[in-house]
Amino acid sequence: MRVFWTPEALQDRIDIWDYIAINNPSAALKMDLIFSASASRLADHPQMGRTGKTTGTREWVVHASYRMVYEISDESIWILALVHTSRLWPLVR
Repeated sequence: MRVFWTPEALQDRIDIWDYIAINNPSAALKMDLIFSASASRLADHPQMGRTGKTTGTREWVVHASYRMVYEISDESIWILALVHTSRLWPLVR
């Protein structure tokens, strides 16, 4: 399967990088590598995460602080968001 990042998920990734890099650029790099490796693993094991809180999604805790929200569509995996584990997901409006 092919893995794609939505613009929103890419922005989450950038925001996480920017936040961590303020105090520790090497930790920001390590976290980003975790996100990349996790996305690659999903290509081979798309059912890795549990059923998500939003219909049609799955969620996988890729690090103690972050979960990856994604959906499977035909032969593609769409990463929808990277969410800090202390935050509500999905956002309540």
